[in-house]
Amino acid sequence: MSPHAPLLVFALLLGVCLTVSAEPLNEPLKPLPPIPHQDPRRVELGRQLFNDARLSVNNTVSCASCHQLAKGGADDKAFSLGFDGKPLTINTPSVLNASLNFKQFWNGRANTLELQTHEVVQSPSEMGSNWQHVVQTLSTDPAYHSSFTAAYRDGVTAANVQNALATYERTLLSRNSRFDQYLLGDTDILTREEKYGYQRFKEYGCIACHQGVNIGGNMFQKFGVMGDYFQVRGNLTESDLGRYLVTRDEEDRHVFKVPSLRNIAVTAPYFHDASARTLEEAVDVMFSYQLGRAPSAEDKSLIVKFLKTLTGEWAGKPL
Repeated sequence: MSPHAPLLVFALLLGVCLTVSAEPLNEPLKPLPPIPHQDPRRVELGRQLFNDARLSVNNTVSCASCHQLAKGGADDKAFSLGFDGKPLTINTPSVLNASLNFKQFWNGRANTLELQTHEVVQSPSEMGSNWQHVVQTLSTDPAYHSSFTAAYRDGVTAANVQNALATYERTLLSRNSRFDQYLLGDTDILTREEKYGYQRFKEYGCIACHQGVNIGGNMFQKFGVMGDYFQVRGNLTESDLGRYLVTRDEEDRHVFKVPSLRNIAVTAPYFHDASARTLEEAVDVMFSYQLGRAPSAEDKSLIVKFLKTLTGEWAGKPL
């Protein structure tokens, strides 16, 4: 036998072990999928439109004004400012990974990204415009006219503007979070405390609502299952009615789409009313009103540490 044979056998065995340890873990949460292939011409059009303030009636705000990609795809303000400079009545959700949500908006009134865009442009408090004005504005721009003609057979139309924006937004996945790397088999990337935090997240039942590949965004839930959050908070607003505004069903009063927890550490403040300024405050509210429990200080700290591992990357850089 060659004197190098034992080393070769050891190396082969080590290679097998490394391969096994790098296999995806069998966990209820799954890593983000690869960015789906999209028509690059439509993606680029969507990117330009996303950053173009001419979608608003007075050229003051763009999609990017409220959905700041470098800040987790949300707004660092409690309430974004509309075209008229006045604050909106509901906290801006992140656009990152929004394509993975089963509905759009806090009350789930849009089934698709296209419909979400359709509503925002015409909203009297957000962009304040109308599609006739938008199409006319873009059609008279030679660069847009050329790009739309190349990407769509019928050129500049309201439907094509909405589709281009939605196509771009489907590429906005914040992949490569440390938790995703953990799920893919790199179990050493999380600290012991972060792993314990994930265990507590599952054991307390947080995962019952914050589930699926987006760790939320795939179901509705009442805000205040184990207590009347709104009575305690006071100052009820129309936005607090949640899905009731869509269905007028009494059972949908104060019901909202469960938000994704991805990038949650960089998208404060939290909830539709922006009432929680810190991640720790948000965890307290969830325990009190959704779980009806009070965690130990240690368990709360562990869960917060786990939540911070959900921060992904945008444009190759950590958020």
